[in-house]
Amino acid sequence: METIPTARHFTAEEWGGLGDVIPMPLSEPELHDLMGRGESTSLFEASQIYWPLAQLLQASVLAGNFTGPYIIGLAGSVAVGKSTTARILRSLLARWPSDRDVALVPTDGFLLPNRILEERDLMARKGFPESYDIKSLLEFMRDVKSGVELVKAPIYSHHAYDVVPNAYTEIGRPAILILEGLNVLQSAEAKKSGDSRTFVSDFFDFSIYLDAAETDLRRWYIERFLDLRTTAFQDPTAHFHRYAGLSEAEAIETAGRIWATTNLANLRQNIYPTRARARLILRKSSTHAIDRVWLRKP
Repeated sequence: METIPTARHFTAEEWGGLGDVIPMPLSEPELHDLMGRGESTSLFEASQIYWPLAQLLQASVLAGNFTGPYIIGLAGSVAVGKSTTARILRSLLARWPSDRDVALVPTDGFLLPNRILEERDLMARKGFPESYDIKSLLEFMRDVKSGVELVKAPIYSHHAYDVVPNAYTEIGRPAILILEGLNVLQSAEAKKSGDSRTFVSDFFDFSIYLDAAETDLRRWYIERFLDLRTTAFQDPTAHFHRYAGLSEAEAIETAGRIWATTNLANLRQNIYPTRARARLILRKSSTHAIDRVWLRKP
C-alpha cells in the first residue's frame, strides 16, 4: 500500500466513519446535476467521502484561525474530475449548517487569451504554468483575501477554447472560496533562499489534491474525447469541430497523442510534483470512485 510521509491514511470506509451523524443535505437528483461528463458519483460516495470532508472544512471555518475568506485550493490532472469535486463541495458547504456564500472559481478564466498564446508559441502548452496570466490571478486572490467588496473573475469557454472577452463572474465577499485548477498548488517550496515571490497557494487555508493512476487518467481523457466527438464537437462553431468527423480509431489515436504530448507532460512536470503540498489527497480507483484518503497534520 502506498504511504505518504507525515500523512494519516484512511480507506474510504474509515474516512466515512469520521463524520457526524448529521444527514447529508444533497438528494440524488441534485447530486446528478453536479456531475461532469463521464463521471458518476453515487449518493453513497458523496455521503462517505465528501460529506465528512465538508464537515472537516466547516470545523476549520468555525475555528476562525485564518485571515479573510476561507480559501480552498483544489488541484489535479486533466480528466480526474476536479470540477465535479469542486461543485459537490461548494453545494455541501453552502447548505450546512446554514446558507452561506461559497464561491467557486476555475483558473481556466485566467489562461492567457489564444491570440497571446499564439504570439508566444504556447498553444501546445495550454494549461502549463506559463500559459496563465499569473499577475491577474494573484491580484484576484489578494483582493478576495483582503475582503474587497466586489471582485471579478474572467470566464473561460470550453466551446470556444478561449477566454471570453469582457465576461466576468462577480465575487462579492464570499465566506468561502474554492479555487480549482491544474497548477494551483505550485508554491513557495520552489523558492530559492531570499526569493520573495508570491504564489497562488500562499493564499490557501486548505488544499486538496485529486489523484489517480496515469493509466486511468489517460483512459478517462480518451473516453471524454470520444463523447465530445459525437456531442459538443458536432457544433460547427465549436473550436474542436474539426475532430467531429474522425472515425473512432482516429479519435482514439488523436486523443492519445494529445494526452501524451500535452496533458501527461504537464502532469509529470508540473501537477503531480505539487501533490506533496496538499493537506488532503483523495485517490480515485479505476472506477472513478475515491477509495483512499490521506490527511496531513496542519
